[in-house]
Amino acid sequence: MNQTARPQPLARDQFKIFKSISTRWMDNDCYGHVNNVVYYSWFDTAVNAYLIEQGVLDRSGGTTIGLVVSSSCNYFEPLSYPEPVEAGIAVTRLGRSSVEYRIGIFRQGSSHSAAWGNFVHVYVSHSTRKPVEVLPAPFKRSLEKIYVPL
Repeated sequence: MNQTARPQPLARDQFKIFKSISTRWMDNDCYGHVNNVVYYSWFDTAVNAYLIEQGVLDRSGGTTIGLVVSSSCNYFEPLSYPEPVEAGIAVTRLGRSSVEYRIGIFRQGSSHSAAWGNFVHVYVSHSTRKPVEVLPAPFKRSLEKIYVPL
């Protein structure tokens, strides 16, 4: 019988940078912990905050935008409001027009992730929504800074 190894929490050294995120009252569900869909919002927030800080994502006038084509998340321990969390970010695959990010969600100061997942962007022309031929050089440089091979 072929069994796939169950995902395990990841250590902080699997990520290049961290973004602090405040939990909100509305993030908790009826079970008293952060609802699973909130983690995807945190992924998006962390990745895009990094790109904006690097000056490569211009929300209003940029010619290249990222569209999410795939995402997944593995959960290991519950988080809940009002505890702050940290999102670790790494690029694990850098293609011609696509990027795979690994994002880990950590209880503040914890050595291992409470959850982690993957988030794939395909970068397209803002006007045509067709994949770019190649990522712009400044964009690619900012992604290479956080590259961690699998």
